[in-house]
Amino acid sequence: MDILIKIAQLFLCFTILVGIHEFGHFIMARIFKIRVEKFYIFFDPWFSLFKFKRGDTEYGLGWLPLGGYVKIAGMIDESLDTDQMKQEPKPYEFRSKPAWQRLLVMLAGVFMNLLLAIVIYCGICYTWGDAYFSNYDAKWGYNFNQTAQQMGFRNGDRFVSIDGKPIDNIAVLQNDLLITESGRQVVVDRAGEEVTIDISLDELIDMRQQKAFENLFTLRLPFLVDSVSFASASEAGLQVGDEIVGIDALQNADYLDYKKYIEAHPGEELVMSVKRNGARIDSLIVPVNADGRIGVITRSPYQLRTQQYTFWESIPAGFHKAGKTIANYWEQLKLIVKPQTKMYEELGGFVAIGSIFPSSWDWQDFWFKTAFLSIILAIMNLLPIPGLDGGHALFTLWEIITRRKPSEKFLLVAQYVGLVIILALLIYANGNDIYRFFIK
Repeated sequence: MDILIKIAQLFLCFTILVGIHEFGHFIMARIFKIRVEKFYIFFDPWFSLFKFKRGDTEYGLGWLPLGGYVKIAGMIDESLDTDQMKQEPKPYEFRSKPAWQRLLVMLAGVFMNLLLAIVIYCGICYTWGDAYFSNYDAKWGYNFNQTAQQMGFRNGDRFVSIDGKPIDNIAVLQNDLLITESGRQVVVDRAGEEVTIDISLDELIDMRQQKAFENLFTLRLPFLVDSVSFASASEAGLQVGDEIVGIDALQNADYLDYKKYIEAHPGEELVMSVKRNGARIDSLIVPVNADGRIGVITRSPYQLRTQQYTFWESIPAGFHKAGKTIANYWEQLKLIVKPQTKMYEELGGFVAIGSIFPSSWDWQDFWFKTAFLSIILAIMNLLPIPGLDGGHALFTLWEIITRRKPSEKFLLVAQYVGLVIILALLIYANGNDIYRFFIK
């Protein structure tokens, strides 16, 4: 059932993204009175799932979910229809229009995906606000996994800055740490003293390749007494508001470590140290019952901070989120093309994309992922690869600048080359999925 929910989210997301992208091309072509012969969500080699015709345009749903397309009359595109190009240009064809109009038609899909992301982010800000855990609330610091400890982090460290930039939102902390083309300098607060940890690029590359960034750090949970439920705990001296900071030889641990220690000593008496009103009280003798409990109820001190937005405030907030997402993804894309970062090994296909969706339906999360993927689709389509919008736009810009139009033969050959490049990227990305699933 979980996998079906993931597939349903992926399918709905792709339908929205491809539909809005192709609608951009479609509507801009119609504005300039260019005939659109086909409008398809997903590709339809050999057959389509359904189709109907209205006016000059055939609308349909293909069976191959690798994208979608609009077939614009008089344009060399992924349909590779050369018969039409052998005929004399007609006024309603793409090739008969001025270069600036053709450029706008090519870029309209990218524009619509960016606009969709902005609208979604604005809607998220207005509907749910901006909820996050603040690093400034992490007074007890973090617990770090083995890889982070090998880099120099210690349980209880609290982040101060990364490369001189202060840290607030914990949700983006890991991304800020990992997405870089060089090493990182991290300053942490360790028991009131600032400690600098230098992390090399090689260490970051190894961490990404080994997936060691999973649970890289987690909020450290203190043992705070919210209420006393056993008379024995009260008689031993425990009070509401106490923070247990030591049990026997186990000192300065977090709640889960203390809990495991208590459960491992049923029927015994433990020597505890607590903090109460800023003072430390040692040597409280607290009995453990046969079930491995001391008779207190704990509480978590952490709460989400939520920035609420009015309708008008949500608009600049949405633009800001979209801008930051674009900047972050562009940084990742630059790292992929740099061999020394080895981030090309992390490319994934449809399995990787589908895996980012949760196994239960959460509309807020769905729209977050849809906005993010919409930005990815926009940026990827802007790449100057023949067959993508960026490739078409590049040739049109060349025509505008040089006043010389590339020949149709050249455009056709470029389209073939572009399709080969795109197919190779698809095979590589989805091959990585298969490799990681079956071999790694």
